[in-house]
Amino acid sequence: MDSDDQWKKEKLQHQVQLHQKQKNILMSYTDEVWIRDQKEIKIPKKFKKHGGEIFEKCLSHCIIAPSSAMLHRSLLEEFGGFDETLEVCEDYDLWLKVASKYFIALVDIALIVKHAGHEDQLSFKHWGMDRFRVQSLQNLQERVSGSKQVALKQELIKKYSLLLKGAIKYDRIPQIKIYEKRLKELNNELN
Repeated sequence: MDSDDQWKKEKLQHQVQLHQKQKNILMSYTDEVWIRDQKEIKIPKKFKKHGGEIFEKCLSHCIIAPSSAMLHRSLLEEFGGFDETLEVCEDYDLWLKVASKYFIALVDIALIVKHAGHEDQLSFKHWGMDRFRVQSLQNLQERVSGSKQVALKQELIKKYSLLLKGAIKYDRIPQIKIYEKRLKELNNELN
């Protein structure tokens, strides 16, 4: 559970009931409420929650809050848990691995409260969060095939394009060369 999140009293009850009714579901998550400066804020559309086959909906960013997730231990064993080599986005990485192979159920009730906007939040600590998402997507390429692999590569192209734009803006020559090379390779693979 993230240190800045809270569970609503009935969170576990709802998820346990779902898993008891649908034994084939190995992971579920819930909707959430966001609080900033002690006020509830509207959650951006890109963070809309989905259930079922959600792999492609999870590619651009993490839609599953770790505090909302409940998963069977076998998934941690199968995928090796969180990738500790990632400074951030380790949750994004694990959820993508799970979503690449399994349906993920959504309990469509806001059962966690996320507090945001404080300075020690990891998303404020690191510039270019997409660098870590790219690392995760690159590692995932060999695990997926067909339409999932195409969608993954298309997302990598978007992320590399953004990173290239930032590298050009800040005159980061080594990164520019890396991002240009990867973009060329990915475009060739898709054509």
